[in-house]
Amino acid sequence: MSYAVINPATGETVKTYPTITDAELEAAIASADETHRTWSRSTSVADRAALIRRVAELHTERRDELASIIVREMGKPIEQAYGEVDFSADIYAYYADHAESLLKDEPIELLAGEGSALIRRGSLGVLLGIMPWNFPYYQVARFAGPNLVIGNTILLKHAEQCPESAAAIEQIFRDAGFPEGAYVNIYASHDQIATVIGDKRVQGVSLTGSERAGAAIAEIAGRHLKKVVLELGGSDPFILLSTDDLDATVEAAVAARLDNNGQACNAAKRFIVVDELYQPFLEKFTSAITAVETGDPTKETTGLGPLSSAKATATLTEQVERAVAQGATLVAGGTADGNFYAGTVLTDVKPGSDAFHEEFFGPVAQVFKVADEAEAVQLANDTPFGLGSYVFTTDAEQALRVADSIEAGMVFVNVVGADGAELPFGGVKRSGSGRELGRFGADEFVNKKMIRIG
Repeated sequence: MSYAVINPATGETVKTYPTITDAELEAAIASADETHRTWSRSTSVADRAALIRRVAELHTERRDELASIIVREMGKPIEQAYGEVDFSADIYAYYADHAESLLKDEPIELLAGEGSALIRRGSLGVLLGIMPWNFPYYQVARFAGPNLVIGNTILLKHAEQCPESAAAIEQIFRDAGFPEGAYVNIYASHDQIATVIGDKRVQGVSLTGSERAGAAIAEIAGRHLKKVVLELGGSDPFILLSTDDLDATVEAAVAARLDNNGQACNAAKRFIVVDELYQPFLEKFTSAITAVETGDPTKETTGLGPLSSAKATATLTEQVERAVAQGATLVAGGTADGNFYAGTVLTDVKPGSDAFHEEFFGPVAQVFKVADEAEAVQLANDTPFGLGSYVFTTDAEQALRVADSIEAGMVFVNVVGADGAELPFGGVKRSGSGRELGRFGADEFVNKKMIRIG
């Protein structure tokens, strides 16, 4: 394997980076372990929160540079790249602001006996983060932010196509004042990652990626009894039961499908619409999604840039062709120009076909017609995934009833793009386990030590 920046808009190889040697990897693990045993244990929560606050500030100060990097690494439109940098800064600031309240002692009311008891939260040690290419800064922020405040130290293996952003993040942590070993970027191979997980000095691993990667990492971690947090794929339903403004609902649906060029785990991918709204929704949605033209991701007016790589384009093209061969109707799109893939709409995707249970990682939407709420919920849950979901209805009671029935880690009612640093992110079923962001994200890799005082 090799680490390289290959601009997906042009196909140009911008720069390559060498994989870490085994000796360098051993030094990285040793440094992270030493820093945990010394710096982490000699600093206060307030000390570490101050450093994380500086990380947030540096993201803002270097906003232009950071955004430009990920445009050429994975094709994110520049305005969305700015948004990702800003959101990452907000996440670090959130953990700086709330560090002491998130980590304060938690009293336990005793049922019997004299004295008191409490839970004191502390660090576990060295953690390994394995991060994907689709949100190069945001994914790191939601893992590194809380864990460095806690006092854990980080080994970060980024995606092979994101070496430049990986280096920029490590530089930010150094410039913010974190000591060597607190946050270490490693350009490691898959075999080397197995070695890291098995190392007794490493206490846990967090991965965001594919089902296949999650299964492989969880298997290795299980053999070594290491804590794992997994955020994997998704095929999130967008359920439309009623609306008093169909145009606004369609606008939300398009935004939910095309964010990040359609390459988001928690993007709406299956649009489930009640019978009476199905035809007008399909017509307006198809018109709107095909009106978003592909274009140069460096331009502020571009709404749909290239897919992240030639491999991603080939995979999506094959999926759509196979879906049509198995009976789906291609309503619009389905074409690629280099790595630029047109907004695409599929209907008549039947149970039993590959497309019915696959994740489409690109600007491809499946639209389904259902008779009522019950059928909508049944279809929404008929998936191996359970990450996010969207419910649009004018009936408040129905909204909560459907939200309770959906098998997913997150439900957004009448809103899209409403993620927040304070809101926990994660899923169920084959979408993974564990949570990131908010107070739950700060409670994953923590020793919740019980102290009983007589």
